[in-house]
Amino acid sequence: MFSDIVTEFHPKLTPPVLSEGKTHALDLESTLADLPLYNFQADLGCLGIHVAQVFQQYPLLPGVILTRENQFVGMISRQCLLEYLLRPHGIELFLRKPLGVLHSYTQTKNLILAGDTPILLGAQQALRRSPDLLPEPIVLQTQPGVYRLLDIHELNIAYWHIRGIETQVRYERLQVEMLQSDKMASLGRLVDGVAHEILDPVSFIWGNLSHIGDYSRNLLELINAFEKHFPQQPREIQEIKAAIELDYIKEDLPKTLESIKTGAERLSKLANGLQNFCHIDEVYPKPANLHACLDSVLLLLKSRLTSEIQIHKNYGHLPPVPCFVGQISQVFMNILSRAIDLLLNQAISDRLGTELQLPSGQLLTASSTAPQITIATDVCSIEGSRMRWVSIRIGDNGAQMSAETQRQLMDAIQSEAAPTKETSLTTSYRIITAKHGGKFRIYSRINPADEMKLAIGTEFEILLPLA
Repeated sequence: MFSDIVTEFHPKLTPPVLSEGKTHALDLESTLADLPLYNFQADLGCLGIHVAQVFQQYPLLPGVILTRENQFVGMISRQCLLEYLLRPHGIELFLRKPLGVLHSYTQTKNLILAGDTPILLGAQQALRRSPDLLPEPIVLQTQPGVYRLLDIHELNIAYWHIRGIETQVRYERLQVEMLQSDKMASLGRLVDGVAHEILDPVSFIWGNLSHIGDYSRNLLELINAFEKHFPQQPREIQEIKAAIELDYIKEDLPKTLESIKTGAERLSKLANGLQNFCHIDEVYPKPANLHACLDSVLLLLKSRLTSEIQIHKNYGHLPPVPCFVGQISQVFMNILSRAIDLLLNQAISDRLGTELQLPSGQLLTASSTAPQITIATDVCSIEGSRMRWVSIRIGDNGAQMSAETQRQLMDAIQSEAAPTKETSLTTSYRIITAKHGGKFRIYSRINPADEMKLAIGTEFEILLPLA
C-alpha cells in the first residue's frame, strides 16, 4: 500500500493508487483482477522527469500507463525508463522531453490481458514472452476503457501459490480415488465370496435335480404298473391314496421339479452375474464377451426393470474385446441405471398426467409409447481411421435433449474440476477414454437410415478399439 503522499502532481499525471486485491485466500478460480493492481497514468505530453520523480518517490511502482486524450496508448515500465536514461545522452533525450518521444523509441509490445483471466492462464501467457520482456509488468483491462498494471512478481507469487493448491487438491483426490478403489476391491472380493458360497449349494441342487427327476418318474411308473395289475387294492391303500391325493401328485410333481430347476438356474445366473460384475481387473486387459457382460448387468438390474420398461437387444457379431471387464461392467451399470431412472420418472409423470386436470379443463398429455431401452452392438470403422471399433449403443425413448444441453452435459463429463463434481457419467467417460483408449459419445436424435436405429430420446455410444 502506498503510504507516502505526493503534495503536487503534474496536471497530466494521475496519483498512483494500489488496489488491495482479494481480501481472502486465492483459490483455483481466482483471476488476475483479484491481485493487487497499480493505477498510474500519464499523458504522452507529460515530461519524462515528472514520471521519474514519481518512480523515485514510489519504488514499488512497476510502470506507467500512457494515454492520449484519456485513451489508452501503451505502457512504459520502470526498468525500461531507467535503461533508456542510462544510455549516452539519455537524460537529454528523454528526461526533458515528452513521454511520447520515449514511447516512439521503445515500441515495446505490451501484454494486455482481460481482468477475468484465470491466474494460471495469465502466468502461462506471461512466461511465453521473449526473455527480455519477462520482467515487464502486465496491462490488465478490468473494464472497457479501464486499464491497470500488474507487477510480474505479484503474478509469479500467486501462480506458485495456486500451483501448490492444485497439487494439494490432486493429492487429496488421488487419496480419495485410492481409498475408493481399495474399498471397491474389498467389496468386490466380499461379493465374489458370497456369490461363490451361493453357487456351491446351487450346484448341489442342480446336480441332484436330474436324479430326483429320474427317481420320481420311476416311482410313478411303478405306481401305475401296480394299479394296472391290481385294480382292486385293500381299503387301507385306497384311504392313503385319497388322503395324499395321489392323482394330483402325479400331475403336479413334474411341474414342481421343473419349477425348482428354473429357480436354481436363475439363482445360478444371478450369482455368476455378481461374480462378473465384481470381477477384480488385472494389470492388463483381457478378451471378454461384452454380450455376456451386458446380460449380467441387466440381470442385476432386473428388480428395477418393471413391466413398464421394455428391453430390446440388437446384438451384432462381436469378437472377444480386450478390456477390463469389471470397469466396463461399471460403465454399463451407470448408463443403464440412468436410463431406468429417467424412464421411471417419465412413467410416473405420464400416469399422473392422465389423472390430473389442468385449469383449462384439458388433461396433461401422456406419452403414447411405452418406455423402452434399446441396446445395439456392432463392429464398425470411424471415418479417417483404419482401426476397427466395437460400438455399444444404449438408448432410451425418454425426453430429448437440446444441442445446448448435450454440450453442457459433455462439458461436465469431460471436466477435470474438483472431485465434488464427480458423477457416474464422469467416471464412465474416464474409464472408456483414459483406461481403454475409446470414445464416449452422447446423442439425442435418430438417423432414419440406420438399420439398428434406437428409439427417439438419449443415446450413449461407447466405442472400444479392437487390437
